[in-house]
Amino acid sequence: MSEPPARPRRAYARWGVVVIVLALGAGALALYGIGGRDKAAACEARPETLAAINAAAVGELAGVVTPAAPRALPAVSFKDANGADLGLERFRGKIVLLNLWATWCAPCRREMPALDALEKQKGGADFAVVPVSLDLGSTDKPKAFLKEIGAQNLPLYADPSGKMLQAMKSVGRGSGLPTTLILDRAGCEIGYLPGPAEWASAEGLKLIDAALGK
Repeated sequence: MSEPPARPRRAYARWGVVVIVLALGAGALALYGIGGRDKAAACEARPETLAAINAAAVGELAGVVTPAAPRALPAVSFKDANGADLGLERFRGKIVLLNLWATWCAPCRREMPALDALEKQKGGADFAVVPVSLDLGSTDKPKAFLKEIGAQNLPLYADPSGKMLQAMKSVGRGSGLPTTLILDRAGCEIGYLPGPAEWASAEGLKLIDAALGK
């Protein structure tokens, strides 16, 4: 009895492509599918808030980009001044100005006093500036820098591992420093600025008021 003819190699190649596509699709669903839809549904900013932020993005804040709808972000973690892990969920219920910076970044250093002044003027139950240092290794340098500029209102948060930056880069954020994101009360992005700004300027305060719904 003769053996059945060999199946064409092209068919195997075609099925291999199908399997790869299905696997990639499953991975995308895991990251951005059901869970992604649930997370996006939890975003709280209303269209009128986004419109108000967009209208307030003038002068010093003209570079702020407002998404068409609140944008869910990947889960990230960083450390507080005591080395304890925390994530953005710690700030749920507040409008957050998330600032990614490093001591080796000259524009970041120039921007930091304005962020300190903004936290002094607006920080509280409804709003927080959350600056996360991306200096690798020890937190000695960012700690010394904040002391050097006389920052009295900014907390020290750090991501010495670089994992937070990689997570942000995966969604197109953090390719350059400083990078600042405005988050709604559910932790979703409602504004984005690549580069520095005078956040404590009249334009900056007005934009934060728009994010707060004032």
